[in-house]
Amino acid sequence: MDWGMKNRMSKIIKPDGKTVMLAVDHGYFMGPTTGLENIAETVGPLLPHADVLMPTRGALRHYIPADTDVPIVLRVSGGTSILNPDVLHEGIVCSIDDAVRLNVAGIAFSILVGSSFERDTILGFTEMVDEANGLGIPTLAVTAVGRDMVRDARYMSLASRMAAELGASVVKTYYVDGFEKVVDTCPVPVVIAGGKKTPEDEALETAYNAMQAGAVGVDMGRNIFQSEDPVAMIQAVNSVVHDDHTPKEAFELFTKLKG
Repeated sequence: MDWGMKNRMSKIIKPDGKTVMLAVDHGYFMGPTTGLENIAETVGPLLPHADVLMPTRGALRHYIPADTDVPIVLRVSGGTSILNPDVLHEGIVCSIDDAVRLNVAGIAFSILVGSSFERDTILGFTEMVDEANGLGIPTLAVTAVGRDMVRDARYMSLASRMAAELGASVVKTYYVDGFEKVVDTCPVPVVIAGGKKTPEDEALETAYNAMQAGAVGVDMGRNIFQSEDPVAMIQAVNSVVHDDHTPKEAFELFTKLKG
């Protein structure tokens, strides 16, 4: 790993070996998601508490101040909307040249393992890995599995290991029972996806369990920006990831800070 790649990775994963990534890229296939109708209003108060921000290039240009010092992992895959039955049948929607112009710390690309179109997403992913690696830019693989496949350790391990072997620098996947297997069989750092909105105490427990199983952090979106108090929630998540708080301690912090 050359100096540029190491330097960018150090911005994504902090010196303690952990990271809290704030995902706000949902609009590329979900449109004006609840909580992200105006990204500037939502994200502005959250930026001081995020280690990394994960937006699209349009959101970055229109909503995020250019003087921000929060590292950016840029969404570069897309091509379908939530209305399409083949949602996540994704290809390249942002060139590496534009990512460089935006001074990103990394790029993010979704692969859908086990679907009829998995080959398309994987080939698009590896094309971006080649281009990004040539410029010392890490690639975050966002892993998912086909609709007919159960989200369990077997399939999450399959998708995560494939992503790593195909060149990912970091893997984002779902927390499942037996998550230790996912981490132990993936040679690159693993962060968990926040997924759909759940009660705050449940989201904090999931983050805690993932950290205990070996994840290096979270890439959480809706469970933060759709919280009844997003600023309190991201601070509670930080307490789990960076301060080793238990779910109970983190939820007590959220309760204390909210409002």
